[in-house]
Amino acid sequence: MAEIRKLEGKVALVTGAAQGLGEAILKEFALEGAKTIIFDIDANESNRVKEELRKTNNDTELVIIDVCNSDAVNIAISNLYKKYKKIDILVNAVGGFYNFDKITDVTDEEWHKVININLNSAFYCTRAVMKYMEKSKSGRIINISSGAGIAPNPHAPSYVPYGAAKAGLLGMTKLLARDAGEFGITVNAIAPGTALTPRVKKVRDARSISNIAKMNPLKNIIEPVDCAKAAVFLSSDDARYITGITMMVNAGNLIF
Repeated sequence: MAEIRKLEGKVALVTGAAQGLGEAILKEFALEGAKTIIFDIDANESNRVKEELRKTNNDTELVIIDVCNSDAVNIAISNLYKKYKKIDILVNAVGGFYNFDKITDVTDEEWHKVININLNSAFYCTRAVMKYMEKSKSGRIINISSGAGIAPNPHAPSYVPYGAAKAGLLGMTKLLARDAGEFGITVNAIAPGTALTPRVKKVRDARSISNIAKMNPLKNIIEPVDCAKAAVFLSSDDARYITGITMMVNAGNLIF
């Protein structure tokens, strides 16, 4: 008996899919049968991911785009809908920050940049896909937030712009879940802890990573695939009546 893949025939768009958690989610979606779409500004890394998927017989659509540009997002998503006649899943995975400045040192430019990439981009992409999901009377929207959007990490410095943006993303998730429900659309968030992404491996040495793991109740540090598995679940029929939640994937380092 052939294995039933959880996302067979679904069209899934993942922002920030050229690296990190977005890449892991996109690849896991492909393994589960989805037609995947990379939405990313980094052409080199996006093409690397596309080539890696091609080698496993999983083709992916590639859209090089600045998701902080609302006009570009509207045009790109309109074109994708014309091509595929639907968009079943949106994962807003793009995000990041640049330093740990105290609030008194944060410039207006820095604040707007962090809010733009972590919150505005999710709003632009969500707004653009909503009308097509409403038309289909179905859809899954998943926002990749962070523990920083829930509470300060007691073991690490805080960065107000990033925490504020990720908290805003959680608020948007809850509010939209209520409004989108009548159209059969679920909206959920994933709040990862520190994950062993290539970026984390680059900026932290083995001792630092080991110390983070020891602070977690499960005495381990999460892998990107852990978030990807959570995203597959929330995108699947198994989670058809789950909406408005924040799933914390963090080995227990933040428990609420």
